[in-house]
Amino acid sequence: MTGFGKVTAELPSKKVTVEIKSLNSKQFDLNTRISAVYREKEMEIRNELLQTLERGKIELSIHIEDIGKDTAARINFPVVESYYEQIRALSESLHLAEPSDWFQTLLRMPDAVKNEVGELDVSEWETVHGAIGEATRRLVAFREQEGAMLQKLFEGKIAAIAALLAQIDRYEGERIEKIKSRILDNLNHISEVDYDRNRLEQELIYYIEKLDINEEKTRLGNHLEYFVDTMNRGHGQGKKLGFIAQEIGREINTLGSKSYHVEMQKIVVQMKDELEQIKEQVLNVL
Repeated sequence: MTGFGKVTAELPSKKVTVEIKSLNSKQFDLNTRISAVYREKEMEIRNELLQTLERGKIELSIHIEDIGKDTAARINFPVVESYYEQIRALSESLHLAEPSDWFQTLLRMPDAVKNEVGELDVSEWETVHGAIGEATRRLVAFREQEGAMLQKLFEGKIAAIAALLAQIDRYEGERIEKIKSRILDNLNHISEVDYDRNRLEQELIYYIEKLDINEEKTRLGNHLEYFVDTMNRGHGQGKKLGFIAQEIGREINTLGSKSYHVEMQKIVVQMKDELEQIKEQVLNVL
């Protein structure tokens, strides 16, 4: 959801620069820095950005640069004159020298300069509104470029996990035989103990079934396919992809806990590494 857009609009007496950027966020969070003259349009801007951008931590800045002779800043004559009289009276009362630079002293005083905010001109707002729309479109284009790169990344990671999953089959028979051998070796050490062989056989079957990973492999394969299918549906699938990634992680963890085989556990670690990179980047998807 990261992106950036910038547009500059030329007006007869000013230049307006619109900047908008987006960072990852689960909700729509808008922070604006705009001139007081456009403040009345803030709610309209907010609603339009919400409809277009949907989610993200959005920062909108509208900067005005005066390029004409006219300016909204005005010297507040009554206030400046009052400061002048007060400072002179204070100098006489305390027997202090008057300021050597009256202008510098007076214009630094509070409210000596005021900014007059007039009514927003309709044609000016149309120009600024168009600049906001164009900056937003550029941000969306930036997001789309990032989305295309993320899709390639996800496709590669999902394919890598699928390839690792296929490698597990070569160790499956060896794993079961090792488990059986370990159990029989332990029984040989307690051969002097009388036990019910039928019950033992039942317990062995139950134990081996608990360690069976065919269901986990099938579910994991289905989740990988579902992730790709969901991703190819296009816009608005970010949250669903995050949920599917969680399900993929659960199946990988179960495979790891049931493996009891060094090579299979190495494969599981590689799967987790691929999945972790997916989880980090899926937050960028709307």
